[in-house]
Amino acid sequence: MKSLRSLLAVFCLGGVVTALADSPKIGLRLVVDGLTQPLSYSALPDGRALVVDQIGQVRLIDKEGKLAAEPVLDLTKKLSPINLGSFDERGVLCLALHPKFAINRRVFLTYTAPKRASAPADWDCTLRLSEFQLPAAEPLRVDPASEIVRLEVDKPYNNHNGGRIAFGPEGMIYMSVGDGGNANDEGNRPAIGNGQNTDTLLGKILRLDVETPDRHSVPLDNPYIHEAGFRPEIWAYGLRNVWGMSFDRGGTHQLFAADVGQDLFEEVDIIVKGGNYGWHVREGFHPFDPKSPKSIPATGATKDARGKDFIDPIFEYRHTGPKREGEPIGISITGGYVYRGKAIPSLAGRYVFGDWSRNFGFPQGLLISATPPAAGETKWTLDSMTVAAPERWSAFIVAFGEDNDGELYVLTNQSNALVPGKGRVWKIVPAE
Repeated sequence: MKSLRSLLAVFCLGGVVTALADSPKIGLRLVVDGLTQPLSYSALPDGRALVVDQIGQVRLIDKEGKLAAEPVLDLTKKLSPINLGSFDERGVLCLALHPKFAINRRVFLTYTAPKRASAPADWDCTLRLSEFQLPAAEPLRVDPASEIVRLEVDKPYNNHNGGRIAFGPEGMIYMSVGDGGNANDEGNRPAIGNGQNTDTLLGKILRLDVETPDRHSVPLDNPYIHEAGFRPEIWAYGLRNVWGMSFDRGGTHQLFAADVGQDLFEEVDIIVKGGNYGWHVREGFHPFDPKSPKSIPATGATKDARGKDFIDPIFEYRHTGPKREGEPIGISITGGYVYRGKAIPSLAGRYVFGDWSRNFGFPQGLLISATPPAAGETKWTLDSMTVAAPERWSAFIVAFGEDNDGELYVLTNQSNALVPGKGRVWKIVPAE
Protein backbone atom coordinates (compact mmCIF):
# COMPACT_ATOMS: atom_id res chain seq x y z
CA MET A 1 0.00 0.00 0.00
CA LYS A 2 1.28 3.48 -0.82
CA SER A 3 2.25 5.67 2.12
CA LEU A 4 0.33 8.87 2.83
CA ARG A 5 3.33 10.95 1.79
CA SER A 6 3.72 9.15 -1.53
CA LEU A 7 0.07 9.82 -2.29
CA LEU A 8 0.69 13.52 -1.78
CA ALA A 9 3.20 14.27 -4.45
CA VAL A 10 2.91 16.68 -7.51
CA PHE A 11 0.07 19.09 -8.11
CA CYS A 12 -1.95 22.00 -9.48
CA LEU A 13 -3.36 22.53 -12.95
CA GLY A 14 -5.44 25.67 -13.44
CA GLY A 15 -6.46 25.67 -9.79
CA VAL A 16 -7.44 21.99 -9.83
CA VAL A 17 -5.41 19.96 -7.36
CA THR A 18 -4.41 16.50 -8.52
CA ALA A 19 -2.07 15.81 -5.59
CA LEU A 20 0.12 17.57 -3.05
CA ALA A 21 3.83 18.18 -2.73
CA ASP A 22 5.67 18.07 0.60
CA SER A 23 6.40 21.35 2.36
CA PRO A 24 8.85 22.04 5.19
CA LYS A 25 8.08 20.09 8.34
CA ILE A 26 6.29 21.64 11.32
CA GLY A 27 5.74 20.71 14.94
CA LEU A 28 2.54 20.68 16.97
CA ARG A 29 2.66 21.58 20.65
CA LEU A 30 -0.28 20.42 22.75
CA VAL A 31 -1.88 23.40 24.48
CA VAL A 32 -4.90 21.79 26.18
CA ASP A 33 -6.88 18.58 26.05
CA GLY A 34 -9.96 17.33 27.91
CA LEU A 35 -12.46 19.04 25.61
CA THR A 36 -15.13 17.35 23.51
CA GLN A 37 -14.92 19.14 20.16
CA PRO A 38 -13.29 22.60 20.13
CA LEU A 39 -14.61 24.63 17.20
CA SER A 40 -13.32 28.15 17.77
CA TYR A 41 -10.24 29.81 19.31
CA SER A 42 -10.19 33.54 20.11
CA ALA A 43 -7.21 35.28 21.69
CA LEU A 44 -7.99 37.81 24.42
CA PRO A 45 -5.94 41.03 24.54
CA ASP A 46 -4.10 39.87 27.68
CA GLY A 47 -2.78 36.68 26.06
CA ARG A 48 -5.40 34.30 27.38
CA ALA A 49 -7.86 32.68 24.97
CA LEU A 50 -11.48 31.59 24.74
CA VAL A 51 -12.26 28.22 23.19
CA VAL A 52 -15.72 27.12 22.10
CA ASP A 53 -16.60 23.51 22.91
CA GLN A 54 -19.40 22.37 20.60
CA ILE A 55 -21.38 20.65 23.35
CA GLY A 56 -22.31 24.03 24.82
CA GLN A 57 -19.48 25.74 26.64
CA VAL A 58 -16.95 28.53 26.26
CA ARG A 59 -13.72 27.62 28.08
CA LEU A 60 -10.76 29.78 29.16
CA ILE A 61 -7.11 28.95 28.44
CA ASP A 62 -4.89 30.89 30.84
CA LYS A 63 -1.50 32.46 30.09
CA GLU A 64 0.27 29.28 31.19
CA GLY A 65 -1.73 27.25 28.70
CA LYS A 66 -3.98 25.60 31.26
CA LEU A 67 -7.69 25.04 30.83
CA ALA A 68 -9.72 26.72 33.57
CA ALA A 69 -11.86 24.24 35.49
CA GLU A 70 -15.12 26.19 35.17
CA PRO A 71 -16.58 27.41 31.87
CA VAL A 72 -16.77 31.12 31.12
CA LEU A 73 -20.22 30.53 29.60
CA ASP A 74 -22.51 27.50 29.60
CA LEU A 75 -25.16 27.41 26.87
CA THR A 76 -26.15 23.76 27.16
CA LYS A 77 -29.69 24.65 28.25
CA LYS A 78 -30.16 26.94 25.25
CA LEU A 79 -29.12 24.44 22.56
CA SER A 80 -31.16 22.33 20.21
CA PRO A 81 -30.83 18.59 20.98
CA ILE A 82 -27.36 17.13 20.33
CA ASN A 83 -26.56 13.45 19.87
CA LEU A 84 -23.68 12.99 22.30
CA GLY A 85 -21.53 10.01 21.41
CA SER A 86 -22.43 10.38 17.73
CA PHE A 87 -21.45 12.58 14.80
CA ASP A 88 -23.49 15.79 15.05
CA GLU A 89 -23.06 19.24 13.53
CA ARG A 90 -25.30 21.10 15.98
CA GLY A 91 -24.18 22.96 19.09
CA VAL A 92 -22.09 26.06 19.81
CA LEU A 93 -20.21 26.81 16.60
CA CYS A 94 -18.08 29.94 16.70
CA LEU A 95 -17.04 32.96 18.78
CA ALA A 96 -15.79 36.37 17.70
CA LEU A 97 -14.68 39.30 19.82
CA HIS A 98 -15.90 42.75 18.90
CA PRO A 99 -13.07 44.82 17.31
CA LYS A 100 -13.22 47.12 20.37
CA PHE A 101 -13.49 44.27 22.85
CA ALA A 102 -10.75 45.71 25.08
CA ILE A 103 -13.06 48.66 25.74
CA ASN A 104 -16.61 47.26 25.43
CA ARG A 105 -16.16 43.54 26.35
CA ARG A 106 -18.68 42.45 23.68
CA VAL A 107 -18.58 38.79 22.60
CA PHE A 108 -20.54 37.23 19.70
CA LEU A 109 -21.48 33.55 19.40
CA THR A 110 -23.32 31.33 16.95
CA TYR A 111 -25.18 28.21 18.04
CA THR A 112 -28.14 26.02 17.10
CA ALA A 113 -31.19 26.70 19.22
CA PRO A 114 -34.49 24.76 19.29
CA LYS A 115 -36.53 25.70 16.24
CA ARG A 116 -38.76 28.70 16.61
CA ALA A 117 -42.53 28.34 16.77
CA SER A 118 -42.72 30.19 13.45
CA ALA A 119 -40.61 27.53 11.68
CA PRO A 120 -42.29 24.68 9.77
CA ALA A 121 -43.25 21.82 12.08
CA ASP A 122 -40.92 19.30 10.43
CA TRP A 123 -37.81 21.54 10.49
CA ASP A 124 -34.94 20.83 12.85
CA CYS A 125 -33.40 23.87 14.53
CA THR A 126 -32.71 27.60 14.40
CA LEU A 127 -29.22 28.99 13.84
CA ARG A 128 -28.70 31.94 16.18
CA LEU A 129 -26.20 34.80 16.28
CA SER A 130 -26.12 36.31 19.76
CA GLU A 131 -24.14 38.87 21.73
CA PHE A 132 -22.99 38.51 25.34
CA GLN A 133 -21.10 40.77 27.72
CA LEU A 134 -17.92 39.47 29.34
CA PRO A 135 -17.36 41.33 32.62
CA ALA A 136 -13.78 42.25 33.47
CA ALA A 137 -14.08 40.85 37.00
CA GLU A 138 -12.21 37.64 37.79
CA PRO A 139 -12.87 34.81 37.44
CA LEU A 140 -14.29 35.47 33.97
CA ARG A 141 -17.98 34.53 33.83
CA VAL A 142 -20.83 35.39 31.47
CA ASP A 143 -24.45 35.30 32.56
CA PRO A 144 -26.43 33.42 29.86
CA ALA A 145 -29.38 35.68 30.65
CA SER A 146 -27.42 38.67 29.28
CA GLU A 147 -27.94 37.38 25.74
CA ILE A 148 -28.96 39.78 22.97
CA VAL A 149 -30.20 37.82 19.95
CA ARG A 150 -28.94 39.49 16.79
CA LEU A 151 -30.16 37.10 14.07
CA GLU A 152 -32.06 33.82 13.74
CA VAL A 153 -32.21 31.55 10.69
CA ASP A 154 -34.51 28.50 10.69
CA LYS A 155 -33.06 25.28 9.27
CA PRO A 156 -34.84 22.26 7.82
CA TYR A 157 -32.10 19.74 8.73
CA ASN A 158 -29.54 19.26 11.48
CA ASN A 159 -26.46 19.56 9.25
CA HIS A 160 -24.83 22.28 7.13
CA ASN A 161 -25.19 24.94 9.78
CA GLY A 162 -22.18 27.03 8.84
CA GLY A 163 -22.16 29.60 11.61
CA ARG A 164 -18.59 30.83 11.12
CA ILE A 165 -18.28 34.51 12.07
CA ALA A 166 -15.57 37.14 11.68
CA PHE A 167 -15.42 40.91 11.94
CA GLY A 168 -14.21 42.69 8.84
CA PRO A 169 -11.63 45.49 8.85
CA GLU A 170 -14.48 48.01 8.60
CA GLY A 171 -16.16 46.71 11.77
CA MET A 172 -19.09 44.78 10.26
CA ILE A 173 -19.68 41.14 11.22
CA TYR A 174 -19.70 38.47 8.50
CA MET A 175 -21.50 35.18 9.05
CA SER A 176 -21.66 31.99 6.99
CA VAL A 177 -24.95 30.12 6.82
CA GLY A 178 -25.10 26.60 5.38
CA ASP A 179 -27.58 25.64 2.66
CA GLY A 180 -29.99 24.12 5.18
CA GLY A 181 -28.70 20.56 5.23
CA ASN A 182 -29.62 17.26 3.64
CA ALA A 183 -27.68 16.53 0.44
CA ASN A 184 -27.35 18.18 -2.99
CA ASP A 185 -29.18 21.32 -1.76
CA GLU A 186 -32.48 19.47 -2.08
CA GLY A 187 -35.43 18.84 0.24
CA ASN A 188 -37.63 21.49 1.90
CA ARG A 189 -36.58 24.16 -0.60
CA PRO A 190 -37.32 25.38 -4.14
CA ALA A 191 -35.94 23.49 -7.13
CA ILE A 192 -33.18 26.07 -7.65
CA GLY A 193 -31.77 25.18 -4.22
CA ASN A 194 -31.12 27.50 -1.30
CA GLY A 195 -27.67 28.41 -2.60
CA GLN A 196 -29.24 30.19 -5.59
CA ASN A 197 -32.45 31.27 -3.84
CA THR A 198 -31.90 34.93 -2.97
CA ASP A 199 -35.06 35.08 -0.87
CA THR A 200 -33.46 33.02 1.92
CA LEU A 201 -30.39 33.48 4.12
CA LEU A 202 -29.45 29.80 3.74
CA GLY A 203 -26.41 29.08 1.56
CA LYS A 204 -25.00 32.58 2.00
CA ILE A 205 -22.42 34.80 3.64
CA LEU A 206 -24.11 37.65 5.43
CA ARG A 207 -22.82 41.08 6.41
CA LEU A 208 -24.47 42.73 9.40
CA ASP A 209 -24.19 45.91 11.43
CA VAL A 210 -24.52 45.02 15.12
CA GLU A 211 -24.14 48.56 16.47
CA THR A 212 -27.84 48.58 17.36
CA PRO A 213 -29.65 48.17 20.72
CA ASP A 214 -30.98 44.77 19.62
CA ARG A 215 -31.20 42.52 16.55
CA HIS A 216 -29.14 44.05 13.69
CA SER A 217 -29.25 46.57 10.89
CA VAL A 218 -28.16 46.19 7.27
CA PRO A 219 -25.10 48.17 6.15
CA LEU A 220 -26.10 50.68 3.50
CA ASP A 221 -23.30 49.50 1.19
CA ASN A 222 -24.41 45.85 1.14
CA PRO A 223 -24.65 44.78 -2.52
CA TYR A 224 -28.33 43.82 -2.67
CA ILE A 225 -29.91 46.18 -0.17
CA HIS A 226 -32.00 47.88 -2.88
CA GLU A 227 -32.49 44.90 -5.23
CA ALA A 228 -35.89 43.19 -5.37
CA GLY A 229 -35.90 39.48 -4.60
CA PHE A 230 -32.79 39.60 -2.41
CA ARG A 231 -32.53 39.49 1.35
CA PRO A 232 -30.55 42.67 2.15
CA GLU A 233 -28.19 40.91 4.58
CA ILE A 234 -26.64 38.90 1.73
CA TRP A 235 -23.00 39.72 0.97
CA ALA A 236 -22.31 36.65 -1.22
CA TYR A 237 -24.23 33.51 -2.18
CA GLY A 238 -24.10 30.16 -3.96
CA LEU A 239 -22.31 28.45 -1.06
CA ARG A 240 -22.89 24.99 0.40
CA ASN A 241 -21.46 24.92 3.91
CA VAL A 242 -18.61 27.32 4.61
CA TRP A 243 -16.56 25.78 7.42
CA GLY A 244 -13.72 28.18 8.06
CA MET A 245 -13.89 31.87 7.19
CA SER A 246 -11.19 34.42 7.99
CA PHE A 247 -9.86 37.79 6.96
CA ASP A 248 -6.19 38.02 6.11
CA ARG A 249 -4.75 40.34 8.75
CA GLY A 250 -2.16 41.47 6.18
CA GLY A 251 -2.13 42.25 2.47
CA THR A 252 -5.46 43.60 1.22
CA HIS A 253 -7.40 41.83 4.00
CA GLN A 254 -9.12 39.36 1.67
CA LEU A 255 -11.88 37.16 3.05
CA PHE A 256 -11.07 33.44 2.66
CA ALA A 257 -13.86 30.86 2.89
CA ALA A 258 -13.50 27.07 2.77
CA ASP A 259 -16.67 25.54 1.32
CA VAL A 260 -17.31 21.88 2.11
CA GLY A 261 -18.12 19.91 -1.04
CA GLN A 262 -20.77 17.31 -1.80
CA ASP A 263 -19.18 14.15 -3.23
CA LEU A 264 -16.37 15.14 -5.56
CA PHE A 265 -14.62 18.42 -4.75
CA GLU A 266 -13.57 20.63 -1.84
CA GLU A 267 -12.87 24.31 -2.52
CA VAL A 268 -11.52 27.57 -1.14
CA ASP A 269 -13.04 30.86 -2.27
CA ILE A 270 -12.01 34.46 -1.89
CA ILE A 271 -15.28 36.19 -1.08
CA VAL A 272 -16.07 39.44 -2.86
CA LYS A 273 -18.98 41.80 -2.56
CA GLY A 274 -22.05 40.43 -4.34
CA GLY A 275 -20.31 37.28 -5.58
CA ASN A 276 -22.22 34.13 -6.61
CA TYR A 277 -20.08 31.01 -6.11
CA GLY A 278 -22.32 28.62 -8.00
CA TRP A 279 -23.76 26.04 -5.61
CA HIS A 280 -25.85 23.96 -6.48
CA VAL A 281 -25.30 24.67 -10.16
CA ARG A 282 -21.56 24.18 -9.75
CA GLU A 283 -19.20 22.34 -7.42
CA GLY A 284 -15.65 23.67 -7.49
CA PHE A 285 -14.72 24.47 -11.10
CA HIS A 286 -17.29 22.03 -12.49
CA PRO A 287 -20.96 21.81 -13.46
CA PHE A 288 -23.07 20.02 -10.85
CA ASP A 289 -26.21 17.93 -11.27
CA PRO A 290 -28.05 17.32 -7.97
CA LYS A 291 -29.74 14.28 -9.53
CA SER A 292 -26.36 12.68 -10.29
CA PRO A 293 -23.96 14.14 -7.69
CA LYS A 294 -21.14 11.64 -8.20
CA SER A 295 -20.76 12.36 -11.92
CA ILE A 296 -19.43 15.52 -13.57
CA PRO A 297 -21.83 16.75 -16.28
CA ALA A 298 -20.28 17.37 -19.68
CA THR A 299 -21.76 20.87 -19.79
CA GLY A 300 -23.39 23.28 -17.40
CA ALA A 301 -24.28 26.89 -16.76
CA THR A 302 -21.49 29.42 -16.26
CA LYS A 303 -23.82 32.33 -15.49
CA ASP A 304 -26.50 32.79 -12.86
CA ALA A 305 -30.15 33.76 -13.28
CA ARG A 306 -29.13 37.44 -13.48
CA GLY A 307 -26.66 36.75 -16.29
CA LYS A 308 -23.64 37.26 -14.05
CA ASP A 309 -20.65 34.91 -14.19
CA PHE A 310 -20.29 32.42 -11.37
CA ILE A 311 -17.08 33.01 -9.42
CA ASP A 312 -14.67 30.09 -9.44
CA PRO A 313 -12.72 29.04 -6.36
CA ILE A 314 -9.04 29.87 -6.08
CA PHE A 315 -8.39 26.11 -5.92
CA GLU A 316 -10.14 22.81 -5.43
CA TYR A 317 -9.15 19.24 -4.59
CA ARG A 318 -10.79 15.86 -4.96
CA HIS A 319 -12.53 13.75 -2.39
CA THR A 320 -11.21 10.39 -1.40
CA GLY A 321 -13.38 7.52 -2.58
CA PRO A 322 -13.59 4.78 -5.22
CA LYS A 323 -13.28 5.37 -8.96
CA ARG A 324 -12.17 9.00 -8.69
CA GLU A 325 -9.80 10.51 -11.24
CA GLY A 326 -6.68 12.22 -9.91
CA GLU A 327 -5.16 11.73 -6.48
CA PRO A 328 -7.74 12.11 -3.68
CA ILE A 329 -6.84 14.25 -0.69
CA GLY A 330 -9.65 14.30 1.87
CA ILE A 331 -13.38 14.35 2.48
CA SER A 332 -14.25 17.63 4.23
CA ILE A 333 -12.28 20.87 4.11
CA THR A 334 -11.53 22.81 7.29
CA GLY A 335 -10.71 26.45 6.64
CA GLY A 336 -7.85 28.29 8.32
CA TYR A 337 -5.85 31.53 8.09
CA VAL A 338 -3.22 33.29 6.05
CA TYR A 339 -0.09 32.93 8.17
CA ARG A 340 1.24 36.29 9.35
CA GLY A 341 3.25 35.08 12.33
CA LYS A 342 7.03 35.12 12.70
CA ALA A 343 7.86 31.72 14.21
CA ILE A 344 7.83 29.84 10.87
CA PRO A 345 9.11 32.13 8.09
CA SER A 346 8.58 29.45 5.43
CA LEU A 347 4.80 29.77 5.94
CA ALA A 348 4.67 33.56 5.59
CA GLY A 349 1.80 34.63 3.35
CA ARG A 350 0.52 31.09 2.85
CA TYR A 351 -3.07 30.11 3.54
CA VAL A 352 -2.91 27.36 6.18
CA PHE A 353 -5.89 25.01 6.35
CA GLY A 354 -6.69 21.33 6.56
CA ASP A 355 -8.98 18.48 5.74
CA TRP A 356 -11.06 16.83 8.46
CA SER A 357 -9.84 13.35 7.51
CA ARG A 358 -9.04 11.08 4.58
CA ASN A 359 -11.40 8.49 6.07
CA PHE A 360 -14.67 8.95 7.98
CA GLY A 361 -13.89 6.18 10.44
CA PHE A 362 -10.26 6.97 11.31
CA PRO A 363 -8.45 10.16 12.44
CA GLN A 364 -6.47 10.93 9.30
CA GLY A 365 -6.71 14.71 9.16
CA LEU A 366 -4.30 16.51 6.86
CA LEU A 367 -2.63 19.91 7.34
CA ILE A 368 -2.12 21.85 4.10
CA SER A 369 -0.63 25.19 3.07
CA ALA A 370 -1.57 27.09 -0.10
CA THR A 371 0.87 29.53 -1.71
CA PRO A 372 -0.66 32.32 -3.81
CA PRO A 373 0.38 32.58 -7.46
CA ALA A 374 3.42 34.61 -8.41
CA ALA A 375 2.98 37.80 -10.42
CA GLY A 376 1.57 36.96 -13.83
CA GLU A 377 0.55 33.44 -12.75
CA THR A 378 -2.88 32.03 -11.83
CA LYS A 379 -2.04 28.77 -10.04
CA TRP A 380 -2.02 28.32 -6.29
CA THR A 381 0.50 25.76 -5.02
CA LEU A 382 -0.58 23.36 -2.29
CA ASP A 383 1.77 21.48 0.03
CA SER A 384 1.10 18.90 2.69
CA MET A 385 2.45 20.07 6.04
CA THR A 386 4.37 17.13 7.48
CA VAL A 387 4.07 16.94 11.26
CA ALA A 388 7.54 16.09 12.56
CA ALA A 389 6.47 16.02 16.21
CA PRO A 390 4.66 14.41 17.86
CA GLU A 391 5.55 11.30 15.89
CA ARG A 392 2.66 9.51 14.20
CA TRP A 393 0.35 12.42 14.98
CA SER A 394 -3.23 11.81 13.87
CA ALA A 395 -6.56 13.51 14.50
CA PHE A 396 -9.77 14.75 12.95
CA ILE A 397 -9.11 18.43 12.16
CA VAL A 398 -12.18 20.46 13.10
CA ALA A 399 -11.04 24.12 13.18
CA PHE A 400 -8.15 26.58 13.30
CA GLY A 401 -7.34 29.58 15.48
CA GLU A 402 -5.06 32.61 15.42
CA ASP A 403 -3.46 34.47 18.32
CA ASN A 404 -2.49 38.11 18.75
CA ASP A 405 0.90 37.52 17.11
CA GLY A 406 -0.53 35.78 14.04
CA GLU A 407 0.56 32.33 15.21
CA LEU A 408 -1.85 29.52 14.36
CA TYR A 409 -3.60 26.77 16.31
CA VAL A 410 -5.15 23.49 15.19
CA LEU A 411 -8.31 22.29 16.93
CA THR A 412 -8.86 18.55 16.79
CA ASN A 413 -10.97 15.61 17.89
CA GLN A 414 -9.56 12.11 18.33
CA SER A 415 -13.04 10.75 17.60
CA ASN A 416 -15.47 11.31 14.74
CA ALA A 417 -18.19 11.71 17.37
CA LEU A 418 -18.91 14.02 20.31
CA VAL A 419 -17.05 12.11 23.02
CA PRO A 420 -15.92 13.96 26.18
CA GLY A 421 -12.15 14.18 26.58
CA LYS A 422 -11.26 13.68 22.91
CA GLY A 423 -10.93 17.35 21.95
CA ARG A 424 -7.54 19.07 21.87
CA VAL A 425 -5.94 22.40 20.97
CA TRP A 426 -2.46 22.42 19.38
CA LYS A 427 -0.14 25.27 18.46
CA ILE A 428 1.75 25.13 15.16
CA VAL A 429 5.45 25.55 16.00
CA PRO A 430 8.75 25.12 14.16
CA ALA A 431 9.97 21.56 13.77
CA GLU A 432 12.94 20.90 16.05
